[in-house]
Amino acid sequence: MAQPDFTTVADVAVPALVHQHDCRCALHARRRLGGALIGGGALAALGLGLPGPARAQDAECKPSAFTKFASAEQVEQAAGQQYRQMLQQAAEQRALGPADNAQVQRLRYIAKRIIPFAITCNPRAQQWRWDVNLIGSQELNAFCMPGGKIAFYYGILAKLKLDDDEVATIMGHEVAHALLEHARERMGKSFATRGAIELGAALFGLGGAGRAAADMGSQLLALRFSRDDESEADALGLLMSARAGYRPEAGVTLWQKMLAANKGAPPQWLSTHPSGESRIRDIEARLPRLDPVYEQAAKPDRRFAPPTA
Repeated sequence: MAQPDFTTVADVAVPALVHQHDCRCALHARRRLGGALIGGGALAALGLGLPGPARAQDAECKPSAFTKFASAEQVEQAAGQQYRQMLQQAAEQRALGPADNAQVQRLRYIAKRIIPFAITCNPRAQQWRWDVNLIGSQELNAFCMPGGKIAFYYGILAKLKLDDDEVATIMGHEVAHALLEHARERMGKSFATRGAIELGAALFGLGGAGRAAADMGSQLLALRFSRDDESEADALGLLMSARAGYRPEAGVTLWQKMLAANKGAPPQWLSTHPSGESRIRDIEARLPRLDPVYEQAAKPDRRFAPPTA
């Protein structure tokens, strides 16, 4: 239950580096320049040790060549700055979950299990100052910004009544966005696709009509890339959460809950992420490979309940 000094109904702005298309549907009302969120403490401060040797990169861990068009250091620095501003805003409203809050402990425990598998994917992640926080807002939101800044909003835990396996599914997905550097990738793709479309318009003498086509074309291409990003993050995120000992089948129950909370979303081809039905089918198709990974994984020695109303 929320502590007396922690409000869960605050209005905390989402950082600019978090994706914010017009879609306001649950869970994915964010992420244009990347993953999302919280900053401050070092890995050791959370007790997030890095046991065991790094394993070879998996097929799911394939950052795009487009990332070279943007500086990782600059993106991570900007994300950290925006994160700190968000934390300050939350603290001013008493909406930053205290360390003794049960849901904060829950999120940090799950992160402690996932992060050691995350650092084998992206060498930069070994130097990230990972941090995990809870924001006291009723928004259905969660994200991981470049640099390992993770945040969950209280509303997604309470309204969807997520169990630990479903929380791990979301956390793995969001961490995967940061590991795959989708922020840098999207910046590179936007530069390349817009430049190519406008060049074609100039060559064919389309003038203003060409620029209008470029605007629409680059927007639709960006949506396509964004859906690809989501599918990649699903694949890598489910693998990490399964290795951390959380049931991969939770991806199905999570998206069933998301569908119930996602009324009125745009059709898939105009969405920044795959439809819930498509996502469920993709997850079910991956289960034969993920189930053996889960069976061999060490299981959590703690379980937590979702927030009470």
